[in-house]
Amino acid sequence: MHINESQTIAQIITAPGKGAVGIVRISGDQALTIADTLAGGSGKISQAASHTIHYGWVAGRQGEPLDEALFMVMRGPRSYTGEDVVEVQCHGGPVALGEILRETCAHGARLAEAGEFSRRAFLNGKLDLSQAEAIMDLVEAKSDGALKLAARQKSGATAQLVDGLRARILELIAYIQADLDFPEDDIERLDRATYRQRAEALEKDLARLVDTAARGRLYREGITVALCGRANVGKSSLLNALTGRNTAIVTNIPGTTRDSVEATVQVEGMALRLVDTAGLRETDDLVEQIGVDRARDIVKGADVIAYCIDAPTGLTAEDKAFIDDHADQVGLLVINQTDLAEGRVTASPWPVVTTSALSGTGMDDLGRALKAAALKEAPAADNGLYLTNTRQLALAETALQDIRQFITALDQGLSDDLLVIDLQHAWEILGLITGETAADDLLDQIFSQFCLGK
Repeated sequence: MHINESQTIAQIITAPGKGAVGIVRISGDQALTIADTLAGGSGKISQAASHTIHYGWVAGRQGEPLDEALFMVMRGPRSYTGEDVVEVQCHGGPVALGEILRETCAHGARLAEAGEFSRRAFLNGKLDLSQAEAIMDLVEAKSDGALKLAARQKSGATAQLVDGLRARILELIAYIQADLDFPEDDIERLDRATYRQRAEALEKDLARLVDTAARGRLYREGITVALCGRANVGKSSLLNALTGRNTAIVTNIPGTTRDSVEATVQVEGMALRLVDTAGLRETDDLVEQIGVDRARDIVKGADVIAYCIDAPTGLTAEDKAFIDDHADQVGLLVINQTDLAEGRVTASPWPVVTTSALSGTGMDDLGRALKAAALKEAPAADNGLYLTNTRQLALAETALQDIRQFITALDQGLSDDLLVIDLQHAWEILGLITGETAADDLLDQIFSQFCLGK
């Protein structure tokens, strides 16, 4: 994708649809000049001081007022993009915003591509690539925990960690390269045992960073919970009780839930994506059987299985067979309908939670148990920073493999000129996380995933 970085760009940066306020952002060398042609009753925007707001109206090409507006002036480099920026704040109707955007383009701006404002911010040194990706995590955050993690990444915490790792790799490269280039000079040198010691420390820290991705994904995407079990054990009632609304249809007729029903709730800063599945049973009903087959697929991909049984019936041979078949997955045994009978299970490989969807008993305990079960398999980071991005994870895994190959090369006694190859590759790969070594095609790929207006 060819993008002309020198052109002034404009785009609506507020969400689509009606709203009290809408904003058109203009960024580039001509932003202030274009704002002069748009602004009526506000004086010369191009003469205004930076970070000031001016009331007026937006004028059409015949001088007619289109809408009342506030013109916010931010001169570069003290702006989001690092360029001169004017934001026109008007009423949030799509027609008004569309007209203002058309007038802006008629006076010399072009429509910004998806992610182009953030791309310019990156190119102008206002943020690094990990911070840019954190912007979309902020926009798409599904829970308080995801929001806080994205905000920390946006503040530069990921870049600080990665830069520290790269500095340590570069120092090691420098010592090895000095041995190659100045073998006779009286300079500080390290022996191979020290090389290995430093590489092992890097390996440990990189492995710890890679391990954080499991929990980072759960923060970013939420915990997928499959509510499954025999027909009529109260799965749909549990979903309704957890969400506090009638999300799923509830009857005492087996096979009522024929397709999965989803809802999301927050538990202690984390999103739980609850999927109510069709009752697991053999049936001659073709539509219901399709639902059962889908349920089995959902169970396989779930972060946590919430296998439901009813207290009056207890644990059946069918239930035990299911639990045995899924012993390699994270699960909870949920004994529902405890308002009808006391729920007891003497032996279960999964933690047990007792509930009554009818009375609401045990719902808080169930939510906390689901979260704890998922996080038990996802290590916590000492510094509270997690990789949430598959691109960043793949790069960190590659760098980790490079360091391990370096250690193997040391053990094999390879020469210094061969040793530095893996270290140099690890240094370059980690630089892709922050964009230090990013090429244009990578930037195109990343920023094209942004929403319009970012």
